[in-house]
Amino acid sequence: MRPSPRALVALAIAAAVVIIAVVLIARGDRTPRPAHAAALYHRTTAAAAGAPAQPPAAPVSAATPAVGTPGAPPGAPRLAIIIDDCGQWPETERGFIALPVALTLSVLPHVRYGAEIARAAQAAGKGVMLHLPMEPNSGIDPGPGGVTTAMDDTAIAAQVRADIASVPLAAGVNNHEGSRATADDRVMRDIAAVLAERRLFFIDSRTSAATVAERDAGEADVPTARRDVFLDDVAEFDATASQLRRAAEIAKEKGSAIAIGHPRPTTLAAVRALLPELERDGIVLVLARDLVR
Repeated sequence: MRPSPRALVALAIAAAVVIIAVVLIARGDRTPRPAHAAALYHRTTAAAAGAPAQPPAAPVSAATPAVGTPGAPPGAPRLAIIIDDCGQWPETERGFIALPVALTLSVLPHVRYGAEIARAAQAAGKGVMLHLPMEPNSGIDPGPGGVTTAMDDTAIAAQVRADIASVPLAAGVNNHEGSRATADDRVMRDIAAVLAERRLFFIDSRTSAATVAERDAGEADVPTARRDVFLDDVAEFDATASQLRRAAEIAKEKGSAIAIGHPRPTTLAAVRALLPELERDGIVLVLARDLVR
């Protein structure tokens, strides 16, 4: 006896369900796994710094709040912490995102985890910036998307636009390396013109005393500020904690300060450990965009 039309429809639906399940399982097998190289980098960095390696941070929920600015007492000293070089070591970067305070992640262009980290940071209420690679005095390649003094004006503008497009959630920019490029008025004016066009702010990382970046950005009506302290030139917990306390003191003296660190386990551990101390001292953590003028 031949199956009824209703039975044939039921068989077709069942077959479709099986096919979809097989496809989903196959796709799941191809889902990227956490980068073993990144984990090894952080274990090695932590061991060299004399600190225990940090376990991978749990993925941050989109509901994780970034506290610090709302309800801050008038006149309270404000401190912005920027974490540079993001988009390469997602485990540690997610550790920063999970902290219940305002901070800003500066994401390199054209790197593997850049878009993922930028989305996670924004979902958690953190700030997102583009960490713009620029030519250093050392001649070392600053990485994909770099701006150099050898480029003409058209090439510089095109490169900056391409780098912005790779981190579309960025509200502002700071320089990665750049000791030679940030000391060049022509280069900085070209960059500032694009930032003004896109209505992005600029923070001068001050990798050189000869920098003209802040001045040229300001002259182009780009909201700007400068870095006060590097947190982790020495990648050790105690050294980073000391630099964070120094940044807090500057914030007390000047009313605000900007500190820049990197996605290192020792830096994450130091920032996490000092949060209660900063709160006791009346320091209000804010986003980088809150301190531009």
